[in-house]
Amino acid sequence: MRLSRTSLAAGVAFALMSFGLIVPASRTPQTGFGLGPVCAQAQNLGQRVVMGAVVDSNSAPVASATVFLKDLKSKSIRSYTTSEKGRFRFAQISRSQDYDLWAEKDGKKTAVKTVSSWDTRPEFEVELKMK
Repeated sequence: MRLSRTSLAAGVAFALMSFGLIVPASRTPQTGFGLGPVCAQAQNLGQRVVMGAVVDSNSAPVASATVFLKDLKSKSIRSYTTSEKGRFRFAQISRSQDYDLWAEKDGKKTAVKTVSSWDTRPEFEVELKMK
């Protein structure tokens, strides 16, 4: 029995799909049906930097405020004391985790901001405003 190229290609494609090495691509008017490579969901793998500034109600920098970064899965908390210009920076933050971020000083606290694993930016910059 002799196989045509089309039959052979279809058989190979079926075998590759069976092993999960390729997945059917979506149908588009330009390309019709086709096969595409398996897309690894790796966009959130790796690390990011979370940085920003703490300011008061008049948007002036708040020096020596304590900024907290809480990992919502492990519940671990990292802290950072702001610079004279109110700046803070957390390095080596996992992109695959969600975090809460807030600052405190002299009994005042900022609103809690969420750093989401759905946000794919490698650098997350935010302003935290004291109330």
